[in-house]
Amino acid sequence: MKYKIIERDSFQVIGVKREISYKNGENLTEIPKLWTEVHADGTNDLLIKLNNGEIKGVLGVCVNKPDTEAQLMDYWIATEHKGIIPDGLLSLELPASKWGVFEVHGAMPEAIQNVWEQIYSEWFPSGHYTHAGTPNLEVYLEGDPWSPDYYSEIWIPLK
Repeated sequence: MKYKIIERDSFQVIGVKREISYKNGENLTEIPKLWTEVHADGTNDLLIKLNNGEIKGVLGVCVNKPDTEAQLMDYWIATEHKGIIPDGLLSLELPASKWGVFEVHGAMPEAIQNVWEQIYSEWFPSGHYTHAGTPNLEVYLEGDPWSPDYYSEIWIPLK
């Protein structure tokens, strides 16, 4: 598993969000459905146009809600953006952080789901870092996300 450690100041993302359960793996089916919706309704294209930050691409932002017994998270489809927030979109400020940036190679959603599994089953147990408790990022760059050669990233805040 290839990764690098970087540091970033705080930054803003804008987009849409949905509350999703990860109980019984519901997130593994509900998140791909949300991506299908934002591709169909033009939101994904709008986010690409609004992207003016350092991270190029569209983001999946995972905001865990650890205080809920229902195993819920807010999942955002967003982009890094500086400036006015267009009507219909929400904003989220991500704190300054040290990030583990993990490479993902392969077709979605299987490739990213596999790397998530590796991070939590192999990397965290053997590493020197713990999760910082702030949102995770999935970074989807230009290209065909269903191609076996597609490249994307997972960003995890670390302490």
